[in-house]
Amino acid sequence: MTDLFSKKIAGIAPYTAGEQPSDRSYVKLNTNENPYPPSPKALEAYRSFDFGSLRLYPSLDMRALKEAIAKAEGVSPENVFCGNGSDEVLSFCFPAFFDPEEPVRFPAVTYSFYRVYAKLFGIPYEEVPMLPGFAVDVQGMTAGRGGAILPNPNAPTSLELPLAVIEDMARAQREKGRVLVVDEAYVAFGQEPSAATLVPRYDNLLVTRTLSKDHALAGLRVGYALGQRGLIEGLLRVKDSFNSYPVDSLAIAAAAAALQDEDYFRLRRDQVVRTRDFFRQGLLERGFAVLPSSANFVFARPGFCPGRELFAALRRRNVLVRRWDAPGIEEYLRISIGTQEEME
Repeated sequence: MTDLFSKKIAGIAPYTAGEQPSDRSYVKLNTNENPYPPSPKALEAYRSFDFGSLRLYPSLDMRALKEAIAKAEGVSPENVFCGNGSDEVLSFCFPAFFDPEEPVRFPAVTYSFYRVYAKLFGIPYEEVPMLPGFAVDVQGMTAGRGGAILPNPNAPTSLELPLAVIEDMARAQREKGRVLVVDEAYVAFGQEPSAATLVPRYDNLLVTRTLSKDHALAGLRVGYALGQRGLIEGLLRVKDSFNSYPVDSLAIAAAAAALQDEDYFRLRRDQVVRTRDFFRQGLLERGFAVLPSSANFVFARPGFCPGRELFAALRRRNVLVRRWDAPGIEEYLRISIGTQEEME
């Protein structure tokens, strides 16, 4: 039936998510999920929810969720945009801030959804080659005429740029009147402060976040963006052209409760970081090349066999990790951090 597709859709290769099998039990280390349960406060908000209210549309302004986010991030609720996972928020950025006349830039090794969004919305793009060691070419990212987008920490490399470098990029983009989008899906696991601290000073900086990784709510689908009112207005225009009610009432209640449980968040985040550092050291001792990690995963290359072989061998032993055939990273595995017992 592909002959009935539009020309645009027929020419797009959709994003391929990590395998989500149901045929048997796996040690699942392929989609960067949190290995621990969500906050007890989030679970209690779910259990005590008025399910009879589901006959009504959710809150249009999502005020309770925006206020919880604003308090956690140190911004005003008017600086918050909420969406159905950060992937949806990121997708809105392309028609909101990037033009078909100017290529958007992102690193050559990065989150592959950016390419899909660019093609879907008809935005030309330039993949900025990586520097040695998979470092982001900061000058190259801001050398073009158009906007720029990147994850920090980057995925799948797990490397993190200092906040001062992100500010330099925001300043360079502002000088030419273009937007910088910083995708902070993994920022909680790194050493650098969030770029949200720069939002009051840069009207061209948008920071996206997700509750999937650090708050263990991947199944709930809540993401958000932080920016000055002009950028938030741009996202609202796109959202209201698709769906005015993207975040459901249950998600609003549970996500707001999770954000208010700072102690639990820190406890589980610190567990993941300790296990990550333990695991990375163990791989190094066993002959792997492993990049320094500021995320809840490691990017590692075995020194004793091809990456493809190890990927397949792990799967035969019911351990799922992630691998790509893309040039330059085909020998690497991205391995999510599970519980201490799983990583041992």
